[in-house]
Amino acid sequence: VDNITVKIGGKRIFSDISFDMKQGEMVAITGKSGCGKTTLLNTLGLIQSTDNGKILIDGNNAAKWNDKQKTKFWHESATFIYQDYGIIEDENVAYNVTLNKATAKNKEVKDILQKVGLGGREKELAVVLSGGEKQRIGIARAILKKASIIYADEPTASLDANNREMVITLLRQCAKQGTIVVLATHDDRLVQICDKVVNMEQLF
Repeated sequence: VDNITVKIGGKRIFSDISFDMKQGEMVAITGKSGCGKTTLLNTLGLIQSTDNGKILIDGNNAAKWNDKQKTKFWHESATFIYQDYGIIEDENVAYNVTLNKATAKNKEVKDILQKVGLGGREKELAVVLSGGEKQRIGIARAILKKASIIYADEPTASLDANNREMVITLLRQCAKQGTIVVLATHDDRLVQICDKVVNMEQLF
């Protein structure tokens, strides 16, 4: 990330931010509400455009990519875990992991659901899942995709202690397998286990 600046509606959200992220690292974006954490996360994920600066992915300036190049990156390399979970509630658990009916019965899907604590529940409708279980669906998607980078917005928000610890453990396991995990978070426990912290309040 090389000197990026983002303005929305003429208002500067942040400017001249630079840092790097390496394979296997967990990176926390922290700061009080309204400081631009989610905007920075979305910028790193190529959802929000930059007004200045570069986002280099494997040496290529992704800030200049067109929609086709971004879509290819999202499809092949990235997974997003959002506060609203991105769950299709009238589909079953397995479909919500794969987003593909043809592969929803795959043995690998069953193994991944077992790993995230949802073993044997692949046929249940997602509408019955708790917040923590929906959050784990997002992590299951990342594991299935073998994503190079996970973007997570407040992944432990509103979770009880057990679900919170499980989600933290799963994200750390993804990092150990070489995935970059970048998180916008208020959670001090999550920040403490990250390898790098970008504090939005110390950047200005």
